[in-house]
Amino acid sequence: MKNALREMRRERGWTQQELGERLEVSRQTIISIENGKYDPSLPLAFKIARLFGAPIETIFDDEGGQ
Repeated sequence: MKNALREMRRERGWTQQELGERLEVSRQTIISIENGKYDPSLPLAFKIARLFGAPIETIFDDEGGQ
């Protein structure tokens, strides 16, 4: 799944570690999400959207999936 997490994080000047702490997940989880190797759970996706004040669809793109 493509996502804009890296760009949104960088716009705020946060490190992967800082974002992980804000979301209560590991830095490794942030790395995996940013690289598209891990799709966050729905609760985590909502938490990310709330943190950035953006709709989930703005952050995550299912690449045309159903």
